[in-house]
Amino acid sequence: MARRKHEEEHENHDRWLVSYADFITLLFAFFVVMYAISSVNEGKYRILSNSLGSAFSGVTPKAPTIRPQVEPSRPALPLPMSAHPPRANDAAAKREKARMTNIARDILKAMAPLISQGKVRVTQTNRGVSVEINASVLFAPGEAKLSPQSEKALRAVAEVLNKVDNDIQVEGHTDNVPIKNTMFPSNWELSAVRASSVVRLFLESGVNEKRLVAMGHGANHPVDSNDTPEGRLRNRRVELMILSGLPDVVTEVPVVPDS
Repeated sequence: MARRKHEEEHENHDRWLVSYADFITLLFAFFVVMYAISSVNEGKYRILSNSLGSAFSGVTPKAPTIRPQVEPSRPALPLPMSAHPPRANDAAAKREKARMTNIARDILKAMAPLISQGKVRVTQTNRGVSVEINASVLFAPGEAKLSPQSEKALRAVAEVLNKVDNDIQVEGHTDNVPIKNTMFPSNWELSAVRASSVVRLFLESGVNEKRLVAMGHGANHPVDSNDTPEGRLRNRRVELMILSGLPDVVTEVPVVPDS
């Protein structure tokens, strides 16, 4: 009886897929490791590096020495200044307030007739003494030249200002009715020139120019409604702000850059 030939073993042509899958898995693991070490500190990186080296070389690595990482200490922040002035300044504040009250009383005496007519208002705040003068007392409608009768009243105010050394802001204001002519294209120019006219009279009366500031606000700071003739009349005004000699109290908080 003839021997039967051994059947040839079946050759598997898909074995390469197993190696390819192993390669892809290792490649994926490699990128995961690279991503992980990008956010670890130096000590953890050394441990991982030694572990990988021992896995591929078969040599047991020595335990690495891990040094504790000490975060550099930040300098202590200075405590913010108190919002209230020290007690030592209380007496100075009271003296300055009394001095400003005396200035307000002197201006009340100098402009008593206009105050009685309701055309001038004098108020005192922490910022200083405010003197609100209706524009109808000082100027003709749409003009910035001081009237002769207003100059007398302003020179009386200048006499009071010459007795003190406070800085003075002169602010011009208008109503919201537009103005446009060859001299004043808008209320901005009209309010600024009116304030400058008052400053010029103070200069002529001996007030130091370094103490004076002229500003024009146009119709941007009304004190009454512009919907009525009475309200617009009051909004057309010049304000003298005699500033207090004490500086405003400011709370200082240090700004620390991000680490």
